[in-house]
Amino acid sequence: MTDNTPIRRIAVGADHGGFDLKEQIKSHIQQRGFAVEDCGTGGTEPVDYPVFARAVAELVSGGRVDRGIIVDGAGIGSAMVANKLPGVRAASCYDISSARNSREHNDANVLTLGAGLIGSNLALQIVDVWLEAECTTERHLRRVAMIEPSSAEGPSSTKSAGDQPSSNGEERLENLSAEDIERIVRRIAEMTQASTATDGSLAEACTNVACVFCKVCAESNPELVRQFVDLGADRIVHQPGAGAVPRDLAKYIDHTLLKPDATAQEIEALCAEAAQYGFASVCVNPNWVALAARHLNGTPVEVCSVVGFPLGAHVPEIKALETRRAVREGAREIDMVINVGALKGGDDELVHRDIRAVTEACIDGRAICKVIIEAALLTDEEKTRACQLAKRARADFVKTSTGFGPGGATAHDVALMAGAVRGTKMGVKAAGGIRSLEDAEKMIQAGATRLGASAGVKIIKESKGLTVSDRQ
Repeated sequence: MTDNTPIRRIAVGADHGGFDLKEQIKSHIQQRGFAVEDCGTGGTEPVDYPVFARAVAELVSGGRVDRGIIVDGAGIGSAMVANKLPGVRAASCYDISSARNSREHNDANVLTLGAGLIGSNLALQIVDVWLEAECTTERHLRRVAMIEPSSAEGPSSTKSAGDQPSSNGEERLENLSAEDIERIVRRIAEMTQASTATDGSLAEACTNVACVFCKVCAESNPELVRQFVDLGADRIVHQPGAGAVPRDLAKYIDHTLLKPDATAQEIEALCAEAAQYGFASVCVNPNWVALAARHLNGTPVEVCSVVGFPLGAHVPEIKALETRRAVREGAREIDMVINVGALKGGDDELVHRDIRAVTEACIDGRAICKVIIEAALLTDEEKTRACQLAKRARADFVKTSTGFGPGGATAHDVALMAGAVRGTKMGVKAAGGIRSLEDAEKMIQAGATRLGASAGVKIIKESKGLTVSDRQ
């Protein structure tokens, strides 16, 4: 190997129905740097799935590979076969959420997929999430330990539980080899090391551990950086006040029409303006998503919809359902309102679960999730806490307000929120009460990377020195 990345061993197997998908998965994970043990089958001639499922599971059970992936028609039979072997925890997954849950909660070491039930694109996303997620929470680890018969019924031989070798290839901490320890130390060094300039002096370095995994720096992914710059994301990595206000403010703006009496004709006009001025998106109520998506088809303007709007008092399950419906009809961005009362009452776990239900639905649908905290109702401490919960739930943006609350965006709120998410790739959206170019510039200077403005056309015209009417 030319780098210090540890290569994990993965066994793959499939029956004839899963052969094609297995080959795609095999190529995909090899390109990611994993060593692959292919247990067959080698073609599309009819075979018996238990043979190949057992072959993969035996390698995992014996500790000869770290993980296993099995593909058949539905993924169910292979999971049943694999789970017969000691130390194997096989999970049949059909979406990103179940894949992540199987790892984080159940420490699954075998993944089974149904080639007849999911497409290859989703399958590869599931594989990526499943390989990256880890089970680290103590209560989950304790429950995983209870899965093995020896944990619940006592050892089945004269050896003590502490003497039993790990059957899934993941050694206990006290049994780590010198090679394992060296690998861990090397990875920690990669995460924390600073870069050195050509003159030998210490160069400016990224010390955020997440950067090791996010791959958004200009060196490794310049195209993605260009996309973030288009959205003003350079404001995230600069100190407050650094950088110039961009001339083209359109890329910052979500053109918004959320009033309850909006008509189809007004939504169509909104979409036409967004396309004309090059706004980032239009933001509409859920019932207008399909209409907006039709009118913006073929343009770079995205459709955004609101969830739990405007009070945020819906239960998490309803918000998730609303999200999935909007994404299915064409929304590529979701603005969800948090449960403000739960936050103010100190029930942070409910707030996190609320946000997480929506972010998972967005991840499954490849949509951006923006979390509205309704800042005018919160203290500074509560605003910071809300942003931290959104960060923990893996949201893409935090947003100041709905525009229907007691107050809209303020530069103080934006600066506070930008500080709370600094060091991540999250953005900050300022919304509510942005009526002029001066308002927009204040928000951007404070750290906003997106603006929600019903007066978007007026702002753009002001930025170009055009005469603006007061119709808005």
